[in-house]
Amino acid sequence: MKLSDLSCGANGIVTEMSALPSATRKKLMVMGLLPNTEVTVIRVAPLGDPLQVRVRGVDIALRKQIAANIEVETR
Repeated sequence: MKLSDLSCGANGIVTEMSALPSATRKKLMVMGLLPNTEVTVIRVAPLGDPLQVRVRGVDIALRKQIAANIEVETR
């Protein structure tokens, strides 16, 4: 399942980020978004872009295009 497909309040475990460009993937990894890390969708903007996700206690805003390239496994 894609991170962009999760609904508000849903949790997931990041499984794969290989579809992202390497520069974007590295920036997200520095912010704590790593494989096998739990993420929670906090809210989605009214027009659907961006998404607010919580990773390791920190909230990050992600564009829907980026979130669509992050694979998660739901709990």
